[in-house]
Amino acid sequence: MPLIDAAVLEELEDELVGSGLAQRFARDYAAMWDQRYTRLAAAVDNQDTASALDAVISLKITSAMVGGVRLAKLAELLESVIRLGDFGQGQVLMARVAEDGGQTVSELQASYISKAD
Repeated sequence: MPLIDAAVLEELEDELVGSGLAQRFARDYAAMWDQRYTRLAAAVDNQDTASALDAVISLKITSAMVGGVRLAKLAELLESVIRLGDFGQGQVLMARVAEDGGQTVSELQASYISKAD
């Protein structure tokens, strides 16, 4: 599964009629990655179901919106694990979230954000 589906970003641009909002959304997504990951990791470490669900659902939706299909799918899996209360497995998945998230942001910056500037 690819990190980024460029067609999703193209569709977002079309829906927003070239207003530059798609580029800003992608830039904000990349800029907020560390904060978003830290919040999710803390909630999983603390076994805080409500906070973990809030953070993982946010990650899933925003990743899907920028075409981060691999990370969105992983967030969906993590959401299921959290709903089951399996925070041990959740902590295992967080290593993949960190890796895929970092790669997604790098790919987004290289293939989309830098080209929009």
